[in-house]
Amino acid sequence: MARQPASGDRPTVKDVAASSGVSATTVSRVLAGNYPVSTATRARVMKAVRELDYVINAQARALGGGGTKTVAFIVHDLVGPSFAYVGQGVEQQATAEGRLCLVCTTHGDPERELELIELMREQQAEAVVLVGGGTNSRTYLERMTQIARALDKSGSRLVLCGRPPLGPDVPATVVEYDNEGGAYAITSYLISLGHRDIVFMGAGEPGHTTIDGRLRGFERAHQAHQLSAPSQQAVAITFDRQSGYRATRDLLAAGRKFTAIFAATDVVASGVLVALREAGLRVPEDISVVGYDDIPLATDLTPMLTTVHVDYEELGRTAVRHALNRDRHAMSQHTVMGVHVVIRDSAGPLPKPARR
Repeated sequence: MARQPASGDRPTVKDVAASSGVSATTVSRVLAGNYPVSTATRARVMKAVRELDYVINAQARALGGGGTKTVAFIVHDLVGPSFAYVGQGVEQQATAEGRLCLVCTTHGDPERELELIELMREQQAEAVVLVGGGTNSRTYLERMTQIARALDKSGSRLVLCGRPPLGPDVPATVVEYDNEGGAYAITSYLISLGHRDIVFMGAGEPGHTTIDGRLRGFERAHQAHQLSAPSQQAVAITFDRQSGYRATRDLLAAGRKFTAIFAATDVVASGVLVALREAGLRVPEDISVVGYDDIPLATDLTPMLTTVHVDYEELGRTAVRHALNRDRHAMSQHTVMGVHVVIRDSAGPLPKPARR
């Protein structure tokens, strides 16, 4: 039986050494795993560790080069479905690579995001994965570039997951998807059905990389078909169900003319559908609705939602895999994943004018 430390005291390396009959240095070597130790000695030390319920000091272990390697996952929130699926992909790949995954939330605060990145650098995270859209302000981009270089210098890696690159010479792993292309494709689909008065529901303050990309795709599709996409057809909202619901009710109350709504996310689209149904409008017979993301919710809605499919889990897995194995993926440190339109029941041909 291992000799217990004084009551109330936390066991130390010296206690483990005394119980196993070896030196404190030998105990440290066994725990760090960075020095050859005989099987018998290792067994005695680990037996004492278990009996004393000794907890390894993570900071000391890291200084010795045997620390648990971690991947930090920094995201807007944990309730957004697309964020959750990216997070699942990050965690799955981190586990497969033998890393511990740490999760932090920013709640949309760029300053908090920068603080969390610095904290993860101090914690010696092997990779810091930023998920979701960022901002395009010059100050933010300059600070993010400095952080990327600081992480690289310390042996860590900045990973932009679902964001565009910071610049050609910035040391970062980038895994994004064709955000603008998906918006272009689904807007073109609505136009092919005959729609000309399409509302883009999702515009916000300029500078959000994800929404800016989707708005560009919406506008580019109109240009490609020689159609105008007036700015008043872009409705500014926050990206939740309630916001989509309220914005749709406001559109109807204001008498706005439209035959289709392109919701910037599937969650926003769910609110749009409720508001239209309450107003006695049929989808797609009266108004067509499309979304973006293709989260499982899309097939639970009535009618099932036509949307843009993004493989968010694979986005997260690829980001971690490329960041941790840069020697094998040196040529793919900037990857753009494809997206595609999934046609279901919520979008249909332009309604025929009522007969007089």
